[in-house]
Amino acid sequence: MNTNTLGAVVIGRNEGQRLVRCLQSLRDRVAWCVYVDSGSSDDSVAQAQALGADVVNLDMSQPFTAARARNEGLARLRQIAPTLTYVQFVDGDCEIQPDWLHHACAFLAEHPEVAVVCGRRRERFPQASVYNQLCDLEWDTPIGPARACGGDALMRVSALVAVGGYRPDLIAGEEPELCVRLRAAGHHIWRLNVEMTLHDAAMHRLGQWWQRNRRSGHAFAEGAWLHGAPPERHFVAETRRALVWGALLPLLWLGLMIVGAEGLAGLLLCLYPLQVIRVARRVRAMWPAHPIPWQQAFFLIMGRFPEVQGVLTFHWRRWRRGPVRLIEYK
Repeated sequence: MNTNTLGAVVIGRNEGQRLVRCLQSLRDRVAWCVYVDSGSSDDSVAQAQALGADVVNLDMSQPFTAARARNEGLARLRQIAPTLTYVQFVDGDCEIQPDWLHHACAFLAEHPEVAVVCGRRRERFPQASVYNQLCDLEWDTPIGPARACGGDALMRVSALVAVGGYRPDLIAGEEPELCVRLRAAGHHIWRLNVEMTLHDAAMHRLGQWWQRNRRSGHAFAEGAWLHGAPPERHFVAETRRALVWGALLPLLWLGLMIVGAEGLAGLLLCLYPLQVIRVARRVRAMWPAHPIPWQQAFFLIMGRFPEVQGVLTFHWRRWRRGPVRLIEYK
């Protein structure tokens, strides 16, 4: 691997020791590293500078988004490294695994049609909470061609620049939205069977899980609004699913209760445990060694309620033309 063709953009805010581990994992593996700070109140900036990163402080007069941070990080990286070929984006709460960059760069070099590669992201402490474990399972996506990547990914700079980078106004779902445009331009996204990053979700409370799913719902709604037309139908099914299970069925139950049809209302409520059973059985059939099929099925179905809150939040903000506000869970 020629490190002179490779740079990294790290984004974060108040990540503390997680950021230190992240930057240390990149040392001697990339020629250039830019850290973009979104208004940290801890010593993140000083730590990044001490570890040799070029630091960009986002303008606090504009709304923070991960997409905007990545764009500004890439812009700075291209200033200091005009010949840059590949860029590794990584969140500040993640640590790059030792073999990842070698395998990822080699794959992009051998497959010019591929613009983005990602690998296996794992939780650092999956047993610390059921929410961390759910994240770890969520990261285990199929190997091979993919429709989208996550926040950690190695990208071909020329392809990224050609489509205009990330949409800076998106507060969530910016990576899948970018991948929609990359695929429309003829590029491919690929998931490698290689360990990529260790992530620290640090999610231990129900409220954190709720906020994270609310953010997902917002991303679904905005993605469908941007790219929901055929043939892409981006996030249309996910938005519809949230609306049906998180809003339509509860409203139907309320209507039945108001008109005195308690029996039908009770039968309607049975759809939720039945759906949990159906999903758990499907998960076990696809993955016999799945560690928590029933817990995952339960939280998947219950997650429709915060998701629909996120869907409604997006449309309410769009209707009112309100400002972009982050939905954070930690």
